[in-house]
Amino acid sequence: MKNVVILGGASGIGLALAERYINENRHVYILDKNEPPITKNITYIYCDLTEYKPEIFNKLAQNESINTLIVTAGFGRVADFDDLHISEIDSLFKVNSISTIKAISAFYSRIKSNDCFYTAVIGSIAGLISSPMFSVYAATKSAIFRFIESVNAELAGNGYTNRILNVSPGSIKGTSFNGGENQLELLHELSKEITQHLCSNAELFIPEYDEIFKNVLERYKSNPSNFGLESYQYKKASNRTSGKPQTIIGYMSGTFDLFHVGHLNIIKKAKSQCDYLIVGVHESGRHKGKESFIPFDERKSIVAAIEYVDQVVTACTEDDDAWDIHQFDKLFVGSDYKGTQRFEKYENYFNDKNVEIVFFPYTQSTSSTQIRDLISKLISDEESSKA
Repeated sequence: MKNVVILGGASGIGLALAERYINENRHVYILDKNEPPITKNITYIYCDLTEYKPEIFNKLAQNESINTLIVTAGFGRVADFDDLHISEIDSLFKVNSISTIKAISAFYSRIKSNDCFYTAVIGSIAGLISSPMFSVYAATKSAIFRFIESVNAELAGNGYTNRILNVSPGSIKGTSFNGGENQLELLHELSKEITQHLCSNAELFIPEYDEIFKNVLERYKSNPSNFGLESYQYKKASNRTSGKPQTIIGYMSGTFDLFHVGHLNIIKKAKSQCDYLIVGVHESGRHKGKESFIPFDERKSIVAAIEYVDQVVTACTEDDDAWDIHQFDKLFVGSDYKGTQRFEKYENYFNDKNVEIVFFPYTQSTSSTQIRDLISKLISDEESSKA
C-alpha cells in the first residue's frame, strides 16, 4: 500500500483522514505544528506554514512510496475586517493559500504524470460566496479555489488524468476550527466521502450540497450584494464574533546602536516566540544616560533589514506607552532589567492586560557598551598621541 502525506493532520478532518488511512494499513506522514494523538503507522514532522520550509516537502515529494497529498491545514475567525491585525492577514494568506500552493508545487512533477497521484485540499464554501466577517479567510479560500480550477484545466489540456480535489465544506461539526472541539466520531462519514471523491479523480466536492449548499449558491448567484448583507446581519445577530486574534504579537525596544550579534540573537529569540514582531528603536540613548554613535534613521534601517523583524517603529520612552499603540501579547526585555523599579512598574501595568513579559539573558560576549568603551579609548589614545 502506498503512503500518505497529510498537511495539518494533528486534529479535525486531517486526523480523521489519517486514522482512516492507518486502518487501511497505510503509513501516514503528518505535518503539523502540534503532535498528533496517535503513534501507530505515522511519522510526525513539525511544520509551521507561516514559515514554509521547502526542504521538507521536496524530500517527501521524492519518496516514491507516497502517492497521496492532502492539505487540511487552515485557520480563520469570525470578525469584521477592521478587527484583523495586519499580522493575522499575513498569516491567513501564508497558511491558507501560499504555503498550500507551494506544497503542491513541490509535488507537481508527481501530479503531472501518468502515474496515479492523489491530491486534495480542504477549501471552504466561504471561498465560493460573499463571506462578510470572514473576508480575508474567504479571500484565501477563493484563491485556492481558482488555483485548483486553473491547474486542473492545465492537467486536462495536457492529457493527464490526475486531478486536485477541492473539498469546500461549510461548518464541520467535530473539528476545533473556530473554537469547536475535536470529535472524530462525527467526522468518519465525511472522511469516507473525501477519500471516495479523491479516488475517482473528482475536482470539486461540496459536502451537504443537495441538503444545504445548492440553495445557498443559487441565492448568492442571483443577488450577491443582498446575500452578503443578509449573511452579515445574521452573523451579527447571532453574536458569532471571535474577538481574539489568532496570532501572537511581540514587542521589544532598544537603541540598537553599534549593531552587533547580541542584538541579532535577542531579536531572533523574540521572533521564535511570536508570529509578528514589532521592534521599537529609540531616537537616542539618553533614556539610559548614553549618547548614540549611529544616526537614528540608519539604526531603524538596519533593524528593518533583519528577516526576523516584521515592523519597525519609533520607540516610546516607556514600553507601557507602546502597548496603548500596538496592543502586543508579549513584551521582550533583557534580564538585566528584571527586578528593577522600572520593570516592576511594567509588571503591575500589564498584569490585567494578558501581556507576558519575557526576559532574555543579557549577552555577555558582546555589548554596545564594550564597543562604545573601546571606541572611546581609541579616540582618547589618538588624541593623547597628538598632544
